[in-house]
Amino acid sequence: MPRQVYRFDRPSRFVAGTVGQPGERTFYLQASDAEGRVVSVALEKSQVQVLAERMDELLDEVATRPGTVVPAEADVDDLEPLTAPVDEEFRVAAMGLAWDGETQAVVVEAVAAGEEPVDEEAILSDAEEGPDALRVTITPGAARSFVARARRVVAAGRPSCPLCSLPLDPTGHVCPRQNGYRR
Repeated sequence: MPRQVYRFDRPSRFVAGTVGQPGERTFYLQASDAEGRVVSVALEKSQVQVLAERMDELLDEVATRPGTVVPAEADVDDLEPLTAPVDEEFRVAAMGLAWDGETQAVVVEAVAAGEEPVDEEAILSDAEEGPDALRVTITPGAARSFVARARRVVAAGRPSCPLCSLPLDPTGHVCPRQNGYRR
C-alpha cells in the first residue's frame, strides 16, 4: 500500500496542542498552510516533551556552526487553541528530526503506527511504501517558538505529588510513598 506523506514546507502554523481536560488530554501535532489545509496527528505527552527537548538541542548545536543564524530563544507567540475540527489522521509511533543545511531549516517527521514496528530507515525517507507520515520543514525561529509552546502545553497538565512525582487528580491520588494512603 502506498504511503501518504503530508508535507508542509514552511507552514503558516506548526504547533503542539491538546484537546480535553488535564488528566484526560489528547496531545496533537498540527500543521496548517495558507491554503487552509490542516493536518493533525495524535501522540503521547512524553513524545511532545522529547520532541521539544531534542529540537532545542538540535538548534543549540546548529547555532555553533559558522554561517548559521539561529535565535537563542523565542517566546510563545501562538497561544491559540488547535484549529477545529481536530481530525486525527493517525497516531504517531516514531519521529525523526533533522537539520537541512541547504535550506537552513529544521525537518520534523512523525510516522504512523502500523502492524509492524517502524523501520528506522522509513523515517525521513522518500520511499513509496511504508507508514503514513507528517513531514514539516520550519525555520529556526519557528522551531524555537514550537519548543516554547510545547513546553508550555506539557507543563499545563496536572500538578505533581511532592512525594512521588505522580500526577495529582483533583480528588488526590493513592501515593505509593504514603503506603497507599490518599494524598
